[in-house]
Amino acid sequence: MPKTLQHILDWSEVWALLIPLTVLLFRPKQPNVLKPVIIYLWLALFINLLGDLNVQFKEYFPSWFQGNNFLYNIHSVVRFICFSWFFLLRKEPYFTTVKKAIPIIFVILFIINFVFLEDFFYYYYFSDHLLTVEAFLLLVYCMLYYLGQLRADTENFTGTPDFWLVTGLSIYVVVNFFVFLFYKPMNEQNIQLATRIWYVHNVAYIILCLFIARAFYVSDRSKY
Repeated sequence: MPKTLQHILDWSEVWALLIPLTVLLFRPKQPNVLKPVIIYLWLALFINLLGDLNVQFKEYFPSWFQGNNFLYNIHSVVRFICFSWFFLLRKEPYFTTVKKAIPIIFVILFIINFVFLEDFFYYYYFSDHLLTVEAFLLLVYCMLYYLGQLRADTENFTGTPDFWLVTGLSIYVVVNFFVFLFYKPMNEQNIQLATRIWYVHNVAYIILCLFIARAFYVSDRSKY
């Protein structure tokens, strides 16, 4: 891979977030249901910028902050909370019990994992268990959204901001479910392959940000 493209992808978890945030600058009046997504973008920008700066300028950081893997764990929790909030804000009469149960399942698995299996602040790896569970549960949310639209027989729901948002999220979690699931074994066996595979995650993240930007762009032309 050319070094220029490699550097662009290395920083994509930062600059990709600027795409929807730029659209938001010109279209600041967004529906309340998108508020969790806006909060996510700002928090993700701070977390990812801090993580990339840590990689590039590690020698300037204190000794207790010589790795950024725990930031991926924090980002995973933030992403799950914000997108769960988005799905729960959508007032639909379908699958409400399942939607409310998903955060409870996440909390239970989170506690079990970090009490008995992993260390949240482990230096060498981020939690593949956490990111895999997060991706799976967010995928369940996305599937419930599509099933709800089909059950409601909604006309032209593809032009709504939630369609673009959920579709971008679906692409991201489907692609990265297996990246997260097998990343730690790959990293232990072949670190170069793991690094290349992570670029797949970065491309999927760019796609997610593009779809969020599209959701912000069409929001003033649709009704919630």
